[in-house]
Amino acid sequence: MVKQMKNEKKKMNPFLWFIFAIIIPAAIVISLLLIILNVAGVDVSGWAKDRASSVPVLSSFIPENDELTIEENTEEKQEIIEEKDADIERLQGEIRDLESTIDRLNQDILRLENRNEPTNGQENEEEQASDTISSVSGSFKDMDQEQAALILQNLDEGTAISILNDVSNKVRGEILEAMDPEIAADLTQLLIDS
Repeated sequence: MVKQMKNEKKKMNPFLWFIFAIIIPAAIVISLLLIILNVAGVDVSGWAKDRASSVPVLSSFIPENDELTIEENTEEKQEIIEEKDADIERLQGEIRDLESTIDRLNQDILRLENRNEPTNGQENEEEQASDTISSVSGSFKDMDQEQAALILQNLDEGTAISILNDVSNKVRGEILEAMDPEIAADLTQLLIDS
């Protein structure tokens, strides 16, 4: 019996020896190697996924690159959508500001027209229109050209032409440059015709 126990111990000893002498040190060396490679900048996990995806049984457990790409694309598209929404909000605020500027200038025009009511018929009306346009065009001279271009684009053509006629050539050129090319071409043609 004692002999049988010694034989069993001897049988177990080679197995324990194999675990402690080969498997555990090999696992430690492999772990250290993976850590060193990751620190050095080598994509060990990507390499392992590529190699494992070519093995028939393991490939079923590794997600496809298409799935990862779709998830990344979805996240990127969502970020782009959020940025565009923020841009839309900002542009809508600018539109509201420009519309309020247009309304204010239209009210100024009406106020100036009503302030100088005609007393001597046709001459007073012409003088009044000339004074009104001069005062309005004066505000366009000091205004940012892009703002002035946006306002003039929304006015009727006659009023826009009158204002453009009253400003200096330099200011007129800057305003027309800031405008939409088609509208600027139409207004230029009307300026030439008048």
